[in-house]
Amino acid sequence: MTFAAHRTRKRFGQHWLKDDSVLAKILAAAELSPADTVLEVGPGRGALTRQLLASMASAVAAVELDRDLVEGLEERFAADPRFSLTQGDVLAVPLPEASIVVANIPYNITGPLLERLVGRLDRPREQPYRRLVLLMQQEVAERIRAWPGSSSYSALSVRMQLLAQCRSVCPVPPRCFQPPPKVMSEVVAIDPLPPDQRLDPQLARTVESLLRRCFAARRKMLRNTLAGAAEADQLLGLCAEAGIGMEQRPQEVAPAQWVALAAGLNRLNA
Repeated sequence: MTFAAHRTRKRFGQHWLKDDSVLAKILAAAELSPADTVLEVGPGRGALTRQLLASMASAVAAVELDRDLVEGLEERFAADPRFSLTQGDVLAVPLPEASIVVANIPYNITGPLLERLVGRLDRPREQPYRRLVLLMQQEVAERIRAWPGSSSYSALSVRMQLLAQCRSVCPVPPRCFQPPPKVMSEVVAIDPLPPDQRLDPQLARTVESLLRRCFAARRKMLRNTLAGAAEADQLLGLCAEAGIGMEQRPQEVAPAQWVALAAGLNRLNA
């Protein structure tokens, strides 16, 4: 099947990025060198793949779910020995080795894909990528990089900011795609922290437990959601040490404060 005969599939979340300026910004954010091997998730019809193969990267390994696109991709890039293609679900297939990830993420798998590529707070990816440059729904991008106190700040914000340094590259309006999605998009650069800067596993598990407990009732004050985590006077002291007020709500507490509170609880329970 040729690309011209292919019809976009809504169930795969297919929206082809067609704006050359956005493609250039993605490539610039990746800062590719001859030492880099790129994992491209969802190459689609190959607009970004072509740019990646024109870069200094040593190889581009793509994973594409849609079988009907695979033939066209193989034909288009067969002449370049640096290109390889795996057909399958990126959430299930073994991922090719790579130093950097570039992806136009199907919005319906953003959460699971982030977990696979970056890891969980209590189980980060063993060998982190140098960088991930991801095109995603702007609402999720805002949550990833949100500051405490903003309406977008969530448990995802805390988790991602304790796992990586995250920054916005550029907004991407619907007109940059074919067909245009119904929402705004954004390119985000994510630099996972090296292993020596990650949380201790036991500490990470306690932070994760606190996030689940408190953000499940994000409108409630911490005096309510933390009740029972320790004796009342001990909990008050631990929160004070962490710079947390019991009248605060979870979206007002910075990542470092969650870590400090978790460390205090671990000491108490040691």
